[in-house]
Amino acid sequence: MRAHRIGGFLVSVGLLCAGPALAQAPPPPPTTAVLVALTIKADADRARFTKTMPEEVRATLQLYLDGKIQQWYARADGGGVMFILNVTEVAAAKALMDDMPLSKSNLANYEYVALGPLTPLNRLLAPDTSK
Repeated sequence: MRAHRIGGFLVSVGLLCAGPALAQAPPPPPTTAVLVALTIKADADRARFTKTMPEEVRATLQLYLDGKIQQWYARADGGGVMFILNVTEVAAAKALMDDMPLSKSNLANYEYVALGPLTPLNRLLAPDTSK
């Protein structure tokens, strides 16, 4: 059984998912954002990378100003950048990233993760039938 902290609450996912509902897999949650992990390729040419970065920064800022980037962070270990994009499909996230200068120059790798609501929390909204 796994426990997760949500806000100030410790929620046991096993308890949220227990019961007859386990017999039927719930529908997947809707995708509300896409997490993109950008890392620079290990064999990337440093001179090309340095030359491309000013254009990459301008393009990233434009995506933010256009409302496509919800949040972005540098990884604390220096291993790249994490974006949370305001898109509802991984394909849309890929299309945005494919148009970026680092991608066009084949200098970066990208990983995509669809994000959505934690749907097992729906069980907390169900009426209390124990009374």
